[in-house]
Amino acid sequence: MELNYKNAGVDIEAGYKSVELIKKYVGETMRPEVIGGLGGFSGAFSLKAIKDMEDPVLLSGTDGVGTKIKLAFVLDKHDTIGIDAVAMCVNDVACAGGEPLFFLDYIACGKNIPEKIAAIVKGVAEGCKQSDCALIGGETAEHPDLMPVDEYDVAGFTVGVVDRKDMIDGSTIKPGDTLIGVASSGVHSNGFSLVRKVFDMSKESLETYYDELGTTLGEALLAPTRIYVKMMKSIKNAGVKVKGCSHITGGGFYENIPRMLPDGVKAVVKKDSYEIPAIFKLMQKKGNLDEHMMYNTFNMGLGMVLAVDPSDVDKTMEAIKASGETPYIVGSVEVGEKGAEVC
Repeated sequence: MELNYKNAGVDIEAGYKSVELIKKYVGETMRPEVIGGLGGFSGAFSLKAIKDMEDPVLLSGTDGVGTKIKLAFVLDKHDTIGIDAVAMCVNDVACAGGEPLFFLDYIACGKNIPEKIAAIVKGVAEGCKQSDCALIGGETAEHPDLMPVDEYDVAGFTVGVVDRKDMIDGSTIKPGDTLIGVASSGVHSNGFSLVRKVFDMSKESLETYYDELGTTLGEALLAPTRIYVKMMKSIKNAGVKVKGCSHITGGGFYENIPRMLPDGVKAVVKKDSYEIPAIFKLMQKKGNLDEHMMYNTFNMGLGMVLAVDPSDVDKTMEAIKASGETPYIVGSVEVGEKGAEVC
């Protein structure tokens, strides 16, 4: 047999086909600043608009979706995992008060199956649309012998911008400020190594319907991460200066909430201030998990926690609701050693 790239395990034609299939989804994410089309060696984006800013600051974020991706393999459902990849990056940029401008994705796979790659990128494009972010480039790498043929990994990064005066850095947080939590859509994209130990990851197990979830276990766990970019824009447009913002990812409340705090204050979150989603209760019961570990691993139903001045609470709550998200007043900032308390 003549040796060539295809029988070495890399199918260039499949690569061309997947590019053709994804063009439509990518096109739906375009912004006026995007220069050129898909297929160049780099993505180009005009920064002309930021000349109106006094002191423009570029923000960036990069992430993957962790072992949540294993559920997509088991359920053979690949069109939402890309939303998670975008969410993990753009929510971090929004946390600093920034507007994500563009996104690039990276998919590594054991074998390029064009329809599967297109489904993944469809999710990435949907995440970009939800955050008004242009998908200006990406890479699909076929890795024979490195990854199993039916597996892949997806990651990405985003670049955003904020005027320095509008940055959210937590420096003005003080005792008496109010903490507002914003509902998550479920487990989001963190803690899945623990989730996979609690639940059997077979197709049969994931397709089991639970009354308390109102859906199958797989659908509840695979629910894509909420994207809070438009919400943060809504709050800003309402004239509220958010003092601090935490994206509740891996490390849960105890690791992420203190990241927005200055020294000398602590965040006190009241457990009974909102209804903890059924998926977390089911997981805690089934896995016999310690409550502290739950709050130290998962978002427990809050994807973001904001610190605002008490005089801005009503305006903030209204702006969050107007953007389609669900806010709760979950606690306050008090004098103490920097950290988070859940009580």
